[in-house]
Amino acid sequence: MDYVDLLFKFVLGVVILAVSFIIAMYATWVERRIAAWIQDRDGPSRNGPFGLLQPVADGGKLFFKEEVIPGRSNRLLFILGPGIAMGTALLTSAVVPWGADFAIAGRTFRLQMADLNVATLYVFAVVGLGVYGIMVGGWASNNKYSLMGALRASSQMISYELGMGMAAIGVVMLSNSMSLRDIVQAQSGLHGLAWNVFLQPLGFLVFLICAFAECNRHPFDLAECEAELIVGYHVEYSSMKLGFYLFSEYINMFVSSAVMATLFFGGWQVPFLDLLGLPPPFATLIGTAVLFVKIFLLMFVFMWVRWTLPRFRYDQLMNLGWKALFPLAIVNMLWTAGLVAVRGFH
Repeated sequence: MDYVDLLFKFVLGVVILAVSFIIAMYATWVERRIAAWIQDRDGPSRNGPFGLLQPVADGGKLFFKEEVIPGRSNRLLFILGPGIAMGTALLTSAVVPWGADFAIAGRTFRLQMADLNVATLYVFAVVGLGVYGIMVGGWASNNKYSLMGALRASSQMISYELGMGMAAIGVVMLSNSMSLRDIVQAQSGLHGLAWNVFLQPLGFLVFLICAFAECNRHPFDLAECEAELIVGYHVEYSSMKLGFYLFSEYINMFVSSAVMATLFFGGWQVPFLDLLGLPPPFATLIGTAVLFVKIFLLMFVFMWVRWTLPRFRYDQLMNLGWKALFPLAIVNMLWTAGLVAVRGFH
């Protein structure tokens, strides 16, 4: 890897970080507008045209607020918790392929920070580390409500990781690879009918529901249940530390949607695009744009469900994860294994 490749990777990393923060910031505006539309009200409309400056105002408010650290808290861990939550949320995007390869002046560039042959395993390893950001912050606050929220969040995320991992195994077996780029390329052909959402509909349903729980999104936001826990594990946080926790939730939602689009919706694959005969750079640009359209549609599903379904009880949450989704994921894995074995035998 020479200096040109290093410079490209550096620029790509900066762009991915900037895009992640901008999308997380404006996802709050979009969610408020969707909530207003569902509830037949206006939503943000006073800060800038259509309220587009509302996220900037919210960020400025958090940035300039007084930072309060409880006197009886563990200061080091209290500061470290939001950093772990934000860091793990951003790390997952390193293995997501954001587009096909393209060549400029005889050099081939790849819109992916790291093409790991165990990228799927890496995603679940980083997702597992995200539990520590919540648990550390909740415990270090020395507050019984934050500790209860952290315990709920950690047990919920650990429980639903199993079903999510089992659902992804079916995709890995069909693609015969754990590389996300190989998984996307395995879904090419048949003009979209080879996407894993058609080959693994049960696996996609299980993965989607587990993603709601992993992101602590409604109707699985038991860690932030206001009626029981005030605001949950970050009740003692203020200023940008609170902002890190809030932003990490939306970044997790963005990256989870990107992973789902990659695993089940063909990533950058566009049906019938190859028939147009476009040059590789233009085809790559269109593929990347379509990938973001898929991501935004999945994020809309997250927001739509939040303002449509009621919150589960905690016993219902755990029963759904262990008694419904986990067995369904095992059935999907065994069915896929049998299908792959029969196909290999023939």
